Amino acid sequence: MQKITKQVYLKWYEDMLFWRKFEDKLAAVYIQQKVRGFLHLYNGQEAVLAGALHAMDLTKDKMITAYRNHVQPIGMGVDPKRVMAELYGKGTGTSQGLGGSMHIFSKEFRFYGGHGIVGGQIPLGAGIAFGDKYHGSDAVTLCCFGDGAARQGSLHETFNLAMLWNLPVVFVCENNGYAMGTSVERTANHDEIWKLGKGYEMPSAPVDGMNPVKAAEAFDEAIQRARKGGGPTFLELKTYRYRGHSMSDAQHYRTKDEVEEYKKIDPITQVKEVILEKKYATEDDIKEIDKRVKARVSECEKFAEESPWPEKSVMYDVVYEQEDYPFIQHKL
Repeated sequence: MQKITKQVYLKWYEDMLFWRKFEDKLAAVYIQQKVRGFLHLYNGQEAVLAGALHAMDLTKDKMITAYRNHVQPIGMGVDPKRVMAELYGKGTGTSQGLGGSMHIFSKEFRFYGGHGIVGGQIPLGAGIAFGDKYHGSDAVTLCCFGDGAARQGSLHETFNLAMLWNLPVVFVCENNGYAMGTSVERTANHDEIWKLGKGYEMPSAPVDGMNPVKAAEAFDEAIQRARKGGGPTFLELKTYRYRGHSMSDAQHYRTKDEVEEYKKIDPITQVKEVILEKKYATEDDIKEIDKRVKARVSECEKFAEESPWPEKSVMYDVVYEQEDYPFIQHKL
């Protein structure tokens, strides 16, 4: 793994702060009804992505995740202006405005969604890894899902085949404690999700998902194992989301005090403290980064606001049509 240097800490701080402020802006425009439908935000979980990206080879490795999926493609190289435009439903979005919040996608940057079906991406992630192995690539796929999806039967079927075929995939459970609104303790007779991998003799481990250093180290070990032909790994990243499951979540299942306790170990604050303690930057330098992040978010908002709506014809361009379909009876 690339050494975690001063430059890495500064990049982590700016990236994670940008992701946080980008989504704060989305929350604000959602209330104004400029973004419609569902909106699931990543606030609090940024260390998972920061650690993963540090360990990945972004020239070939791939990622697939669930519907909390706005900042991952940005981290992998997608222009954040296009991500925000997609949420606005504009023609300049990553899917020409047809995907929206839950379906950000970029083949160019190897980000394969954005999936609205709980656990639906788990077998797909293994399938992407199967494709790489079949074609002789040493690329690795990170397949991310939440603690709620860990209860789906598709996880067990996928774990079984991934081990049987020795696929280059890292399964990542981002355990933020509550799935939609039910605590992990109430969904099973155990709360150590990572142990599910042990039933398939898959290397598995719990990881501090609020610390990007711990996350990076765990991801690096798993990715290197997969790249060298050692097969899958299952990591449970223990993290926390500060906002509700989605913007419509009243959050009656937890207290404000609990949220504030987790904010004391906020990943952005942790990184900032290291930067100042090791004198990687001054308070004035930090303010400059904050100002730069604010300007970038404003650029994204302006781009989305000013972008055109997609042409209606686009809807028909993405629907499959077979003119000689044999089971349609045409009137003479």
